[in-house]
Parts: sequence; structure tokens; C-alpha cells
Amino acid sequence: MKNLGFKFLLFSVLTLFMVNCSVNKNLSKEKTAVSKNVEKSKSEKFIDPSKVGFNFFEDTHSEKKWVDSIYNIMTFEEKLGQLFMVAAYSNKDTVHFNALDKLIKNYKIGGLIFFQGGPVRQAKLTNRFQAASKIPLFIGNDAEWGLSMRLDSTYKYPWNMTLGAIQDMKLIEDLGAQMGKETKRMGLQFNFAPVLDINTNPNNPIIGNRSFGEDKEEVTKRAVALMKGFQNQGVFSTGKHFPGHGDTETDSHKGLPIVNFSKERLNEVEFYPYKKMFNLGLSSVMVAHLNVPSLETRENHPSSISYNVVTNILKKQLGFNGLIFTDALNMKGASNFKKPGEIDLEAFLAGNDILLFAEDVPLAVEKFTQAYKDTLIPDERIEYSVKKILNYKYKAGLNKYKPIEINNLYSELNTPYSNSLQYKLFENAITVAKNDHQTLPINELEKTKIAYVKIGDDSGNTFLTTLKKYADITVVSNENIDSLNLELKKYNKVILGYHVSDKSWWKKYEFTETELALIEKISENNDVILDVFTKPYILSSLKSIDNIESIIVSYQNGDIAQEVSAELIFGAIEAKGKLPVSVGNLFKVGDGLSTQKINRLGFSTPESVGLSSEKLAEIDKIALKAIENRITPGAQILVARRGKVIYQKSFGYHTYKKEIKVKNSDIYDIASLSKIIGTLPNVMLDYDTKKINLDTRLGEMIHKARNSNKDSITFKELLSHYARLQAWEPFYKKTIDSISKKPLAKYYKKTELINFSTQVDENLFIRNDYNDTIIKKIIDSKLLLKKEYKYSDFTFILLKEYLETHHHKKLDVLAEENFFSKLGMSSTLYNPLQRFDIDMIPPTENDTYFRHQIVQGYVHDMAAAMQGGVAGHAGVFSNSIDIAKMMQMYLQKGNYGGIQYFSEKTFNDFNTCYFCAEGNRRGLGLDKPQLPGTSGPTCGCASLTSFGHTGFTGTMTWVDPETEIVYVFLSNRTFPDSNASNKLSKENIREDIQKIIQEAIIK
Repeated sequence: MKNLGFKFLLFSVLTLFMVNCSVNKNLSKEKTAVSKNVEKSKSEKFIDPSKVGFNFFEDTHSEKKWVDSIYNIMTFEEKLGQLFMVAAYSNKDTVHFNALDKLIKNYKIGGLIFFQGGPVRQAKLTNRFQAASKIPLFIGNDAEWGLSMRLDSTYKYPWNMTLGAIQDMKLIEDLGAQMGKETKRMGLQFNFAPVLDINTNPNNPIIGNRSFGEDKEEVTKRAVALMKGFQNQGVFSTGKHFPGHGDTETDSHKGLPIVNFSKERLNEVEFYPYKKMFNLGLSSVMVAHLNVPSLETRENHPSSISYNVVTNILKKQLGFNGLIFTDALNMKGASNFKKPGEIDLEAFLAGNDILLFAEDVPLAVEKFTQAYKDTLIPDERIEYSVKKILNYKYKAGLNKYKPIEINNLYSELNTPYSNSLQYKLFENAITVAKNDHQTLPINELEKTKIAYVKIGDDSGNTFLTTLKKYADITVVSNENIDSLNLELKKYNKVILGYHVSDKSWWKKYEFTETELALIEKISENNDVILDVFTKPYILSSLKSIDNIESIIVSYQNGDIAQEVSAELIFGAIEAKGKLPVSVGNLFKVGDGLSTQKINRLGFSTPESVGLSSEKLAEIDKIALKAIENRITPGAQILVARRGKVIYQKSFGYHTYKKEIKVKNSDIYDIASLSKIIGTLPNVMLDYDTKKINLDTRLGEMIHKARNSNKDSITFKELLSHYARLQAWEPFYKKTIDSISKKPLAKYYKKTELINFSTQVDENLFIRNDYNDTIIKKIIDSKLLLKKEYKYSDFTFILLKEYLETHHHKKLDVLAEENFFSKLGMSSTLYNPLQRFDIDMIPPTENDTYFRHQIVQGYVHDMAAAMQGGVAGHAGVFSNSIDIAKMMQMYLQKGNYGGIQYFSEKTFNDFNTCYFCAEGNRRGLGLDKPQLPGTSGPTCGCASLTSFGHTGFTGTMTWVDPETEIVYVFLSNRTFPDSNASNKLSKENIREDIQKIIQEAIIK
């Protein structure tokens, strides 16, 4: 000890001599401080390294035996090498890779921290470097919101600020587990997360979205949950940035931030999560480069190299015995203070175990070696950290290291589960901060005219697209605020979406003066819903929120966040999030209002509702094959389960010319689906209010049927296609010339006239009284001789007559007022050219026998066309999402969007097969699965309680209450020739897709 003291004294004297010769007094103080750190380090009592840190399992004799066996044969250089974790990039060139090879082989470094690159490239490099290392390397990654923080082609989970709004800790633990799985799959042992900083400074330039929030207890809850998820997967968590980076205004990458809190404040707030997590098994800690005067008296001395911070406080006062990392030593907060090599040595002397992002390992090793020779670093100090490192390598399974399997790496890092989890996270995070007059969710769609105004510099396309799936939304934009406000007077509700990129987590967004003026002006004159897709602090720049009815914080601007936020606005989900931070004087941390869920369709992933996305992908193959084989030019297909749309795609083109691609928003002639979409729900209303019942006679419903051969047909028989009615009649044939096939002037005019105002097609108008002729022909028609099931269009043509006569309104008006507008079926209507551009409507046929033109935007069915496009059996145009809304309403037995349209009993009565015993599968207006031994509309795999309908133009929709599945298939298979073979039916395209849906059920 005397010799050691003499050498230390000599070192100090020489040091002071050099200082006096060449540097100022401040540097002299620093050198003296190094000496103090050396003395403290030498006198430290070291704990048995096998008894420290987090245990994935209990320490065993085999663990100690392995650690001792490795340590005992290590050279001094190999021991030193274990202390260094060097930066690696998989997006750099061979010069970089070779340099790392050299460090591994020549300097025996203990680990690598990977930064930018790609998963496969990094995995291959990891295998290469591990193969080159005598002792398996630690591989770490900053993956605070998943591997995507550093690697392309990997899944990006929400920022911590977003997670801070979530109240369900199990959900955050699930996220930690998934991130842990992905981290482990990449051959990583460390995820340098979670961030434990309490972000009490809104202007913090480097933490911000990386923090869970400003409340120490809430931050701790989420950090614990995430840690449990990580570590349960065998991945070490690293709490950072000790002693607390949450209230700083300098980026430690660029300078040394100052933290001016007292010891008492730091102990009470900043240390709080650390103390809690140490007791729960946090495996490691990262020490930040901070200037904390209350903890380190030396001026501008980084906490990362402070013996008092690292050893006295972190290790002794707080009792942490796990691995201690420095923050990256290339950061200016450290590198401005000491040169490479010197900073490494001082960080080690301060008590750190692993020196992260060491910039010059050879120089650092040289410094360490000289310090050791000078007995400034005792053997016990090296043994303490190196054995601790080896203990952790054993716990991580590196004693039985296996290379990373490259096959399937990408798919295993981007699983369907990740998407399902992402939806749940945002469903639980998005926060309603204000909701005056219960503006949210938007109700009474039939009375609400909604405009959308986008502000910000990023896309809001997904948000807008999803909004439009719920209601008719008009985009309004004008650079002149006054002109914009004038335009907005037409609307009684305005959704303001503030969209800014979430690619840059550090970027500070504020409303521009123009945006602030716009928000103020619009909210003065309109009911406004302000939805901000960025961190909550943005709201603090608002001068006033008095005139803003509702404020939503959606936190990020990704597609799923936008989709989920739109769902919340229309009540498909309820608001659950709470603000993780205070927003000036407007909102307090923890604020967040609940909103009502009103069972509208939402959106998610197959796995979230117990379906396999891999199996559902087979639908694509069938659809594409159908198009390739010219079975149909294009199609829309939708699948929903448990109230969530989980598959909605469009395929092909409007025609075989392949000029216009089919989009989800396009509207198809749905043919006989019109029966259950337009006519039947209105009939059910009358049944529900007891205007009719199962035994009501047709003669009672329709005056013209009295005393006819159809007078005694009951409602039950009529709706069950069990009334002996003829299947159909080509009414048009008697109105065209038998030779030229041209419309007769007696019945038609090319231009609209007073008595010829019923439009059949673009340049064809039929006599207004011809509808009476159609009804008379049906009433006078002969009944079938045998009472048996016979599908007939006459049923619904007569039902239209009944509805219009009794309600004194046209069917299209009834359908719109009673259902379409209330359900938000804004793309569903008769005669669509009155509202939509023709390019949104796929044509149904090149008619060469009646209208002699391409039928597009006018109903294909000839009888319906002769009724002006509004018929009981045909005439409705719609798209898959709108059809799904009606079918979901049926599935929910008359309830949708908070409205009970008719009673459960009414629906059950209509979904009953009254004549199954007689071989008739039909319900009341609803088709049912085929009976045993017969053919029918389904795959044969749907339950007996299922129901739906098919249409001549190539449409189908089906609902199975037992599996809660809604299926919609729309196409224009009749184009260009409706008389061609119906290959869609013969090749069971719709049925095969339905079979895949059923087979996709996993729970």
C-alpha cells in the first residue's frame, strides 16, 4: 500500500507540474478530481459480481463456474476489451466493417451498439462479428419504440409520449414483450430502454416524445410495464438517462445540459422511477451527460464521469448493483469535456461498467494500461465490472451462443400481430381533451353536414378516407381565410385536422400565425372538432379554446393513428386516453374525457378479431384469378368481424380495357341486393310498428290486388317466395319494335316531356303511367300451379308499390330518410348520376337489345329502368363499406350508430325459415343457406342462422351471426355481355371466398 501511495503521489505531482506549465487553473482542478476518483475507486469495496443485477433466473453454480472459467483464462487486454461497446452501422461500407473486425480481433471489445441500417444486413454482420470474437459479444440497440428507431424495414411502435396516454398497463407490457421478441430475434441482448426521464419541460429538445410524461408515478407505471415485457423475453432493459434528463433545454448530443434541481427534488422526482424499478429487477442503467450542480460541485462536470453520481448515488445511495452504461461517449456533452481515451478512463473510474460508443478504443486501452501500470486501477475494480459483464452474458444465453437465422427474418419482424397491437395502442391512447355539448361522437348524420379542413405540412389522407367511410365529408380549402369561412357557412360541423410528420420525434411543431388565425376564425363561426396529430404541447400556442367544441390529441400522424382517430369521432370506439403532460393553463396532466361507443363499424386487423391474415390473403389470389380469366373486370371485397372491418380491397378495372382501376369508393349496381338494402328495411319498419303482420293479405297491403288471384297471399308467403308468383317478366319486350329492337315512340321519347319524365337511360324517357301497366301485369299474371319455392322479382316490385302507396313517398326517399342517411351510407342511392361522377361507377353492360348503349350509372335491370331507376327489386348503387353498414345493422338486430331501427323480435321474425320443412330455405326477404342436398348461395360452411342475398350483376353479401362475420362481394361480371355464361357463379368465386373467410377463423 505504501508503494501504491508513493506512485499515486508521484503521478499527482507530475500531473500538477504539467498543469502549471501548460494549462489554466480549471484544468488543474480536473486533474485533481481524477486523482480523487482514483482514490475513491481504489478504496471501494466490491460486491461479488455473481450477486449483482437482474436475474432472468436464479444464480446457479454453473453460472459462476462459467464466469470464473472464462475470467481466469482472460488476458489483461481481453479483460479491458470487455468494457467497450463500440458503434456499428449496417448501412456503411467495408472500411467500417473491417475496422470493427480489427477491434474485435486485436482489442477484444466486449460489445457493439448498432445504429442505422437494415435487419438482414445487421443480422449478417452480427453473425460475422460474433464468429470473430473469442468471447460472445453484447449486441445492443436503441429501440425505444421498436427496432425501427434504427433499422429500416422494421415495425415502428408508438412513442413513449403516446404510451403515456394509455391507462391499460397490460397493453404496454404486451408491447414490451413484442418488442422484446423482435429484439431477441435480431440477436440483441440489450434494448436501451425504457426512458425514465420525467419530462417536466415542454421545451426539452431531446426527450419530449421519448418520455412517458411529466408525472413520476405514471411514468414509472409505464416503464415498469415495458421493462417486464422486455425482460420476460430474455432481453435486458436499460433505464435512462440517470440522474434525469426530463427538465433540460439543451440537447446533450450538442452540449452539456444543466439540471438546476436540489438533491431533495432529484431524490423525490427524478430518482423515483429508478428506485421503484431497482426493486423490480431493472437490469441496467445508462448515465447521462448532464451538469447537475447539486450532485457534482465541479463546474460543468458531466454526470457520466462523476464518481459522486455514478458510485456514491447510483450504486451506494440507491443500491443499484446491475450493469451501468455511459451514454454515448461521442456526444458533445462528454466529448467537449474530454478527449477520446481520457473520457473513457474517467468514466470507468467514476464507476461505469460499460463505455458506450467509445470513439478510440486503441487509445483508451493505452490509457487504461498505463493507469493500471501506475496502479491507478486495481485488479479488483476490473474484476468487478468484467465479471459482472460475463454474468450478464451468461444470463443472456451467450454461453451457448447461436448465430441468427436469416431465413424469414423480415416476416418475423413484421408480423400481423404487430398491426393488431398497434391498433389497440392507439385505440387506448387517443385523448379527447375537450368535448362541449357532447359533440363527440357525431350523431344524427342525416342532419349533419360536415366539412374537413386540413392544416399542417403532412398528409391527412388516411384520416380523410376513414372519415368518408362514416359520412359524407366535403374537403374545403382556400388560402384566403375570409373566403374559406364563407364556404364553411354551408356546413354545421367542421373537422380541423392538424397533420405534421411523425418521422422526426425530436422536431418541435407549433401552429404558424396563419394557422392560429384560421383556427380562431373558423371556430368563431362553426362547430369545430380540432384533431392534432402531434404531441399535446402544440395546444399551448392556442390563444383561446373557448369557441372550439371538441379537441382531440391523436399524438402521431401514422396511418393507424389517423384511422383510429376517425373511428373515435364517429363512435366506433370510445375515448380512453389521458394527457401525459400538462398543456399550459389549458389542460392538466391526466385530463381526458370518455366518449360514448355507439356500435358503428370500426377498422382493425384480422388477428384482432380472431382471423388469420395469412389465410385471408388467399382471397387476393381468387379475385386476381377471376379477373385474369375474364370472369369479371373488377371487384370490391370486404370482410368484417365483431364490428371491425379487417379486409377491404378492390381489384381490377371498371372494364377489360383496363383504363380505370377499381377503388373502394367506387359504387356498383348491386342488382338484387337492392331488395334487402333498399326495400326490406322499410318493410321491417312497418312490421315493427304492426302496420302489417305475418298473416296480412296482399289484398290488404295493395288495393289493386283485392279480388285478384293474389288477394289471399299472406305476407309470410310473399316474403318467403312461396306465393306461386311467376319468376319475372321481360316487360321491356312489348315496348320495343320486334324487328328493329328499337324503343317504340308510343312508349318512349328521347327528351324529357311532361308525360315522359321517367328516365330509363341517358337519352330515353318512358311514359309516366307505364309503372301502372307493370303493376297491372303482375296482378293479372297467372299463379303457378304448384305451391313451392319460386324466387320472384314480383314480390319486391309489389312491396315498392305497397310502401309508396301507404307512406305517400317514393321508395328512394324512404330509403334515404329512414336508413341511408342515418346509417352514414353516403355512397348508397338510386340513380347515382344525380350525385356522383360517372367515372366512379363501373358499367354493367353494353346493351344491344333494349337501350342500345353502354349502361353506366343507370340501373341494369330492365324493369327497374322502366320504373325510373327506383324499383323494389333493383336500382340501388353502393359500395362495399356502405353495404357492410346495413348488414352490420342486421347483425346487431336493428341497432347501429346508437339507433334502434326496429326491434330484435322483428329481425328474428324476418330471419326465420318458415317453410324449411317444405324445401324452401328462404326467410322473410332474406336468403338463407341451402338446405341439405340442394344447391344454394353459400359455400355450405355458414351457419343456419346466417343470411344475405346475391345479385345478377355479380354481387353478394352474407352475414353469419354465429361467427359475427359480414361478407360483401361486388362486381360487374355482366360487362360487357350479360347474356354470356355466368362464370362467376359456375366457378363458385363468391362461395370460395366465403369458404376462405370461414377457414380463416382461428378463435
